[in-house]
Amino acid sequence: MRMTISAALFVMAGQPVWAACDGQNLFETMPPDRAAAIEAATEGVPYRRGLLFEARRDDQRIILAGTYHFADSRHQAMVDRLRPLIAEADALFVEAGPEEEARLAEALTRDPTLMVNPDGPTLPERLSAPEWQALAQAMSDRGTPAVIAAKMRPWYVAMMLGVSPCMVRTMAETGDAGGLDHLLVAEAEAAGTPIRPLEPWDTIFGLFEGLTPQQELDMIRAGLPAAGYADDYAVTLTDAYFDGDVWKIWEFGRFDAIANSGLSRAEVDRQMSFAQTRLMDDRNRAWIAPLTRGAVEAASEGQGIVAAFGALHLPGAAGVLALLEAEGFDIDRLD
Repeated sequence: MRMTISAALFVMAGQPVWAACDGQNLFETMPPDRAAAIEAATEGVPYRRGLLFEARRDDQRIILAGTYHFADSRHQAMVDRLRPLIAEADALFVEAGPEEEARLAEALTRDPTLMVNPDGPTLPERLSAPEWQALAQAMSDRGTPAVIAAKMRPWYVAMMLGVSPCMVRTMAETGDAGGLDHLLVAEAEAAGTPIRPLEPWDTIFGLFEGLTPQQELDMIRAGLPAAGYADDYAVTLTDAYFDGDVWKIWEFGRFDAIANSGLSRAEVDRQMSFAQTRLMDDRNRAWIAPLTRGAVEAASEGQGIVAAFGALHLPGAAGVLALLEAEGFDIDRLD
């Protein structure tokens, strides 16, 4: 689940954000049989590779870019390629535009209970002593004192565990995650291209509804072992992203959780299935209507649209590309 939440964030220019991280690519040191199993698990997944695609249906055209939500100098090549396409597009569609991000920030400032649970047992009361000690250290590494982390809602804690300490430090220093999404939004603003959101600003609060107390804690437990080598995790995921090997990111998280989380394979698979449904598949399906509607409206003006969102939303049987294909679009990989 830790990996799943990392993917969700993977699910927001200059030097790479991990430049200050002493991390290494974990694919280079993992046992060969695990690497082979991860590769085998990606076989047959629709559109498993690639970051840039075009979807066409009659005179409707959608350029789709899979993004990584944190800063890296390697984004510049994609920015340069998309700049003229964004300038001539009818609109740029993103998960959340500047207005949605502002509304979310305002809501979190106005109502801290969205992230903090002021009532009920605290996390040190709900977790074992060793688990809480490990969590307190991991949150401290990410700039959150234990006294504050103790009352945070489990979904937010699990999300923080999915971000490496070096990424947190960079965001604190710059005030911006600096990911490809933000770079493309800046290009749209400079070109005067309208920016449209794919989902409401408060979507994140519904993603973890309905979890039992046990499921909430397991979400944290699944992330704790890897939190100690999160910088390695960040380098591994980033390298896989820029290699365009998108679904490998997902399966890496599954096999890492099986090996290191302490949860059974069945429990890991259950959590991964839940996370895929909530964080990706359901949202993918909800995005098809605004994308196809936007493409139809743009075509009436002789234009197309550009869509940029987390790369893990592209592949899979319920990925955006397969769903558009089911709607009659022809899909071509551009990178």
